[in-house]
Amino acid sequence: MITYRDDKQLDLDEVIAVYRACSLGPRRPVDDRARMGEMLANADIVITAWDGPLMVGVSRSVSDFSYATYLSDLAVRESHQKLGIGKELIRRTQTAGGAATLILLAAPAAVEYYPHVGFTQHHSCWMLRPGEQVK
Repeated sequence: MITYRDDKQLDLDEVIAVYRACSLGPRRPVDDRARMGEMLANADIVITAWDGPLMVGVSRSVSDFSYATYLSDLAVRESHQKLGIGKELIRRTQTAGGAATLILLAAPAAVEYYPHVGFTQHHSCWMLRPGEQVK
């Protein structure tokens, strides 16, 4: 039975292990514990999924709880995918965000997943990465 928690008092190694156990790991700084710790500590909404004592999923978001919630990460161990865990993490994130619209950038391996669970694709997204300058 999968249980869910919304506390941020998490063991960083357990969180990193979830990222490493799914396709999101290669696109996150999992080898930089300080940065991963800051990512977790500065998130407004963190929901985790547990199979007994094993963390099997995590969603990490920033939100103003009124207009926009950015779902930064949705990670579910490959061993636990296709069980509805990702959907439940999304549901709980959406609820925690109040009336805010849930927004995300899909990982390449998950592009087909999000329309399947009800997300609408938006035609424009703009990014300015660290080190890039406003012109």
